[in-house]
Order: sequence, then C-alpha cells, then structure tokens
Amino acid sequence: MPSNASPGNRLVRTGGRIRAWLSTPANLILLLFLILLLVLTLYPLITMLLEMFTVHIGREESLTGLNAGEMTLYHFQRLFATAKNNYSRNQFWTPLLNTMAVSVTSSLIAILFGGTVAFLVTRTDMKYKKFVSSVFVFPYIMPSWTLALFWETFFKNVNIGLKTSNGIMASVFGVYAPEWFVYGFFPIALVLGLHYAPFAYILIGGILRNMDANLEEAATILKTRRFRILFRITLPIVRPAMLSTFLLVFASSMSAYSVPVFLGSPVRYYVLSTKMKALMDGTKGQAYIMVGVMILFGAAILLLNQKVTGSRKQFTTVTGKSGQISRIRLGRANRPLALILVILLILVAVVPLFTFALESVIVKAGDYSLSNMTLDFWIGQNLQERLDQGDSTGILLNPKVWSALGFSLGLAAVCALVAGTSGILVGYGVARRRGTRMSNWVNALSFFPYLMPSLAFGAIYLSMSSRIPWLGGFLLLALTGSVKYLPFASRSGVNAMLQLSGEIEEAAVITGVPWYKRMARIIFPIQRSTFLSGYLLPLVSCMRELSLFVLIVPTSNTILTTMLMQYSEKGWAQFGNAINLLIILVVLIINFTVNKLTGASIDKGVGG
Repeated sequence: MPSNASPGNRLVRTGGRIRAWLSTPANLILLLFLILLLVLTLYPLITMLLEMFTVHIGREESLTGLNAGEMTLYHFQRLFATAKNNYSRNQFWTPLLNTMAVSVTSSLIAILFGGTVAFLVTRTDMKYKKFVSSVFVFPYIMPSWTLALFWETFFKNVNIGLKTSNGIMASVFGVYAPEWFVYGFFPIALVLGLHYAPFAYILIGGILRNMDANLEEAATILKTRRFRILFRITLPIVRPAMLSTFLLVFASSMSAYSVPVFLGSPVRYYVLSTKMKALMDGTKGQAYIMVGVMILFGAAILLLNQKVTGSRKQFTTVTGKSGQISRIRLGRANRPLALILVILLILVAVVPLFTFALESVIVKAGDYSLSNMTLDFWIGQNLQERLDQGDSTGILLNPKVWSALGFSLGLAAVCALVAGTSGILVGYGVARRRGTRMSNWVNALSFFPYLMPSLAFGAIYLSMSSRIPWLGGFLLLALTGSVKYLPFASRSGVNAMLQLSGEIEEAAVITGVPWYKRMARIIFPIQRSTFLSGYLLPLVSCMRELSLFVLIVPTSNTILTTMLMQYSEKGWAQFGNAINLLIILVVLIINFTVNKLTGASIDKGVGG
C-alpha cells in the first residue's frame, strides 16, 4: 500500500479538511445554530407531543383513574369523540369551525383592504400618499387587541353581553348596535383583517412598486380598457403575493388569542386558542392536542405557501425596468377617494387612542359629561375609598405598573438583542454558504417558530420548562420570545446579506482583517438600516405581545400586557384603558425614535 494512502495519512488529511472547514466563520456559525435550533425547536416540540399522552397532576388523575406521569390515549378520545353533553362538539369541533371561518374571512379582508391601498398608492395619482403610506402600518405596530378594545368600547351597550354598559355610540348618539355587530364572528374577523392588512400592503405594494410597466404600456397603446389591463395583466402578476398574504394572515389569525377573548367571550363565541387557554387550567393533555392541531395547520400552510410561490419562480416581474410608470388618473374621484381613505385610517389608527384616553378618565361608565371625568385613574390616591375602583392608586403612581413596565422593556430589549444578533449571524452563514445542505437546514429551522401559533409556542415552552427545573421566570420568557421572534430577524439578516457581494469582504480577507472586524466595520455599516430593522421588530413585537407570554408569566402583574388582561377581566375598565394607552404610546415612541435615529423601519422587518 502506498505510504500516502495509509490509514494514518488519510486521518491526517481528514483532520486537515475538518480544520479548514472549521476555520471558515460561516461554517462555524451554521454548525452552532444548527445545534441550537435543533435543541430549541425540535426538543420542545417532542416534549409537547409527550404531554398529549401524559396524565397530569390534578383533575386528569380522577378522570382517567391513572397516576400522574402515566401514558394514556384518554385525552384524544375525550376531546375528539365524547358525545355526552356535546362535550367534543363544544370543546373542539365548534371552536375549530369558528377558527376556520374567522381566519378565512380576516385573510380576505386583509387582502382586499391592504391590496387596494397598495394599488392606489403605487399605481394611481391619488393625493395624500405620504400620509396614507405612513399611517397604514400603524394597525400592525399597535397591539391587535387595541382595535378590539376600541370596537367594544365604541359599540357596546346594555342590551347585549353580560354585565355590559353603554359605549360611546349608545351614550352619545343613542345608537344601539345589535349583538352580532359588537361581539362574535363579525367583529373578530374584521379587527384581525384590519390588523394584518399591512401585510398585504407591504407584500403586494412591493411588487407593484417594482413591477415593469412595459406590459401595461403595451396594452394601453393597443387601446385596451383599463379594467381589462387590471384583471388580465396587473392582478396575475401580484397573484403570488396575494396568495402568500392570504396564507400568512390565515396562520396568524388562527393563533390569535386576545381579539377573540375581548370580542368573543362576552357572547360565548370560542375559537381554538381561547378554548386551549381554558383547558390548560385543568385538562392540559387536551390543551396540548389543540396545540398540535394548530401546528399541523401551520405546517400545512407553509408547505402550501412554498408550493404556490415555488411554482412561480420564473414568473419575472422585474427586468430591465421601464422608466415609464403606468399611473391611473383618478380625475374627479381623486380627492373624494383620498379623503375617504384618510378618514378611514384616522378611524382605525388615531381615534382609538382618543377613545382609550377618554375611557380612562370617566368615573361612571356610559356618562361622558365633564362632571364625570377625573385624572385620578392616572395620578389619584386612595381610589378604593373615594371611587370604589380597582387599585388604590392611579397607574402613574402605582409601583406595580412601573415594575411591569420596566420588566417589559427589559424583556423586549433582551429578546431584540438575542433575536436580532442571531438573525444577523444566521443571515451571514446562510448567504455565504448558500445552496449547501447545512445552509438550507439552518434557514428552514430559523423560520420554523413562525409556523407555531404564539399561544401554542408558549404552551410548548411551558411543557419544556416543567421538565427542566431551572428554566423559569425571566429566563423562560426571554428564551421563548427570542426563539419566537428569530424568523423575522433572520429573514431580515438573510435578505441584507444576499444584497452584498462577496467581493466586499474578500478584499478585507486578503489583507488579513479578522472576521469580527469585517462584520463590525464593513458589513454592518453598509446594511445598518436593514440589520437594525431585525432588532426593531422583535423589540416592538415583544412590548405588545400577550398570546406568547400569557401561559408562562409567573404572575399577571409581571408584564404590562398580562396586567392589562387582568384589569379587563376584573372589570376595571379605566385602569385597563390607561395601561393600554401607555403600552401603545411606548411602542410608538420606540418605533419613531429608532426610525429617526437609524432609518430602520418596521416594514423592512415585516416584508423582508
């Protein structure tokens, strides 16, 4: 045997190849995140699957006749096939149908509203475009339950729901809305559709803005009618974005928790997320089965989305771009249409803020006279003695509120730092080793948390923490938030790195510049705005998050959103509205400040 083919030489060569592979920063990053993501995504998923078959301490022991920790199929039989008292229908099948109805309707509303506004802004000469474009993303920046609270506050009346008072419409204008308009399917679907409409605006608007106008120009020269151009040319081009938007909004609406709680619970209209939360208190096994159902829907949606977009990879929409932009002249309809849209956006994005401020200063619900208003719910003391209302002090003097605000800001900062930094590193590794098997794995695993509904994701980490004694409190919240928000940050990082030519870094490599200096002095400054967007979106999302943390917070006073939920459940409407307004203002201030200082914007994080 030749000496160079001996086992020793082969071992030396293999060791050399391994050292050379590990000496490449992109390879090390991919290997590290492959291990981390396998642990942080697949392991919690496996523990959740085990929880479906496990008897838990408490009520499940008496129901099954088994001891805690034993395995059983009882949870499946109980949830899916129990006819007694219509248990299965009430606990699973009806909420499932409600979830499907809400998700489909909200998706259609989001596409219709967001897509129409995107078309008007990018393809017409409509007035007030700058205002419309700036304000339209507000419903996404603000918590989803903002519109839900606004809707309830504005339209509620004593004729519907349990222990309700008159809202603004009934008290001021004497208009009593019917129950179906205030609570249940219609308002839940409408509010979720308006909340996620910015998805459609960003995705569809991006394609419309960058679309080559040659096809439309050619059709115009041939004197084709404008509506025929719209339906035969423009809409087919944006169809992939419309389908992607539908699937994304469907998945997000399916996992929504706060909106169905506010607008569904008063009339006993339940969806999977609200039923799952209720089942967590006594029958965890059935609750985890619901988690699995929602994850299956999420996985199916992702596969469908990839199939839809993957089949259109060669549908070119951007070429040697025509300098001519085909804009529709709205003529006499321009100003009226623009004013209608501006008024609608003000109602959706601005009026809720004034409503929350108004509701936070009235003493007796339904009375909006000046004599019934006070600032005591903000700065008052001894409120229990003077007003018989909730907490003893106003929220600005309440140490629990400031503690929750500090905790929320700290949690948001940690989640943003971990998710944002991880997103940049994942983006670097995926872009530099693009096309390799490990790059594809890491890219897929980094997006995997997006498949899981927020409430289900929190439940998964709750089940994992029950098996790891030291995982709890702030650490559990920070870990859950960081992993959940990683898809947004990683998508931003991947897109930023793919825009950079490798030649920029190669020049520094030749001169012997270390990798960390190349990142800090070359790559990050060039793509600073996009990278910072990867930090901004987790920060803003964490501050307004409720569904993800509601199951795993140590107490309801830990963060502002769960404190708000607690006050609302107790009927302390003034405190709830005040805290809601405080959360919104903090989120808007953070977003505005970061945008002005760095140029980063939330739409880059959402739309990639």
